[in-house]
Amino acid sequence: MSAIEIVRYPSPVLSTAASAVTDFGDDLGRLIGQLSRALDEAPAIGLAAPHLGVLLRVVVVRLSPELPVTVYVNPRVEDASVATAVHEEGSVSLPGVTETVERPERIRVSYQHADGASGEEVLEGWPAAVLQHEIDQLDGVFWIDRLSRLKRERLIKRWKKLQSRS
Repeated sequence: MSAIEIVRYPSPVLSTAASAVTDFGDDLGRLIGQLSRALDEAPAIGLAAPHLGVLLRVVVVRLSPELPVTVYVNPRVEDASVATAVHEEGSVSLPGVTETVERPERIRVSYQHADGASGEEVLEGWPAAVLQHEIDQLDGVFWIDRLSRLKRERLIKRWKKLQSRS
C-alpha cells in the first residue's frame, strides 16, 4: 500500500472552508479509513479531511498510540471557556516547525458519528486544543493564522530554511 499524500502549505485547500457531510454511506467510511491510515503514517495526533485534499467536515483524532481513533463528522464548537491555555502546535502540512497558540481551555463540541448519530463532548486542556486546531482547519483557518504576523513570518522563514536542506 502506498503512502497517503498530505496537502502541503501553502496550498489554497488549507485556507478553504470544508462542506458539511450529508451522505453517511460507504464513501464516508472510505474517507475515514484513509484519514486513520494517514494519521498513523504521518504520524499525527489529529487530521482533518482537507489535509488529504478533501473539503468535507471530517476529523480523526488519536491522542496517544494506545487509544482508538475518535471520528468527528461535522464538528462544531458550541461553547468555549473565557479561560485560555497555551499549547505547542504544528501541522503535517507544514512539517518541522511548531509554535505556541492560545485557545480556549475548555470547549463543548457537537458532532456526528460516522453513522450520522449525534454526539456531544466537553474537552479540556490539550484535547480541547487538538480538536479546536482541526475544526479551524475545517473552517479554512490554517493554524499559523492564529499567530501574530511577526511569529508567522519567522515560522515560515524557519520552515523554508528546513525545506531547502532536504
